[in-house]
Amino acid sequence: MTATSTDSTFSTSQSLQHQIVIVGGGAAGITVAAQLIAQDAALDVLIIEPSSQHYYQPAWTMVGAGCYSYEDTVQPEQNCIPNGVKWLQDAAESFDPEQNQLQTRDGKTVSYEALVVCPGIQLNWKAIPGLEEALGKNGVCSNYAIAGANYTWELLNNFKGGNVLFTFPATPIKCAGAPQKIMYLADEIFRRNGVREKSNLLYCTAGPKIFAIETFVSPLMQVVERKGIELKTKHNLKEIRGEAKEAVFEVTTDAGTETIVMPYEILHVAPPMSAPDFIKNSPLAVSAPGGWVDVHKHTLQHQRYPNVFSLGDASSLPTSKTAAAIRKEAPVLVQNLLSHLQKRPLEGNYNGYSCCPLITGFGKTILAEFDYDGKPEPSFPLDPTQERYSMWILKRHVLPWVYWNRMLKGKQHEGEIIRSFV
Repeated sequence: MTATSTDSTFSTSQSLQHQIVIVGGGAAGITVAAQLIAQDAALDVLIIEPSSQHYYQPAWTMVGAGCYSYEDTVQPEQNCIPNGVKWLQDAAESFDPEQNQLQTRDGKTVSYEALVVCPGIQLNWKAIPGLEEALGKNGVCSNYAIAGANYTWELLNNFKGGNVLFTFPATPIKCAGAPQKIMYLADEIFRRNGVREKSNLLYCTAGPKIFAIETFVSPLMQVVERKGIELKTKHNLKEIRGEAKEAVFEVTTDAGTETIVMPYEILHVAPPMSAPDFIKNSPLAVSAPGGWVDVHKHTLQHQRYPNVFSLGDASSLPTSKTAAAIRKEAPVLVQNLLSHLQKRPLEGNYNGYSCCPLITGFGKTILAEFDYDGKPEPSFPLDPTQERYSMWILKRHVLPWVYWNRMLKGKQHEGEIIRSFV
């Protein structure tokens, strides 16, 4: 593979050297690269990213509900690479932080002065026996799969009745509200199609409550009760029997654990997730489960290697893994990385801000914004626990535009633009 940018082609040599190397060309990598170049156009920045496509994944819930086109969530990766940034279409495979080097899948050695690690999250489909074989048929769908939301919409729109299960695994996942958002939209699709009375909707989460942030538990429980949805906590999906249309759960009780089998007509799965294997098996990883890149939660600097930084889904930052979190993480990382290169103190501070627009129906959204302590951090002078049409407009129309036209372009002041839309 060659390292390319919008205006140049670079050597195919097996040894490359760049000032700043970014592993991952998703939301985090592109945003950081764009902000770095905006700060100093003379910086030598390389992005290592294997995919030829860039996805706006937050819209896949709406694709699954038939109110957004999948094609509108995809752009060529080349179109997203900032001007002045080089792109190596390859995948990082191993790290040697002591030597400031990494190895790629195609056998290249890439040296760096500073490294940003943000390859995204790994979806572990194989961790649930039967899931990979059943996905996309037998009523098993997932909005987390590339193009998978199209099958979700097909199932929901043609549904005639029966059990509909929505699962949440026993691991951190990206966009933790997504498994229940599609459930709320499914309820309204079934009502619109006249089959709601023939259907049973169950939310089966491995966790002890419907949402991790306490402020939003009560309003979400009100939505569940209003819609007649059954909440099943401490239910961890362990196996899928696709041909029989059965889901096997491990259920934790006060007496221990038990296994139950639930029949379904539709099963929407959020798979277990972790850091990518090449991160988990590297010196950059934490020793705890998940294998995330071990960084300081406020500075985003690696705990052992000061010229390494990380943000986004693969990082150890103890906050929700969302694009909105990246939007706040990126400027802190850029500030601190440049300070490190200039041998100045790191003054950038990330407070754990994340945002989860919790769609509760067509035209209804709770904008859940919070920090590391789970305290609400609303962007608007409104009660953040209330369902609002304005927040639906924000989610459906404004945020996709902001993503493509502001965030990926390195613009750091999109807050005023967002507020002007709503």
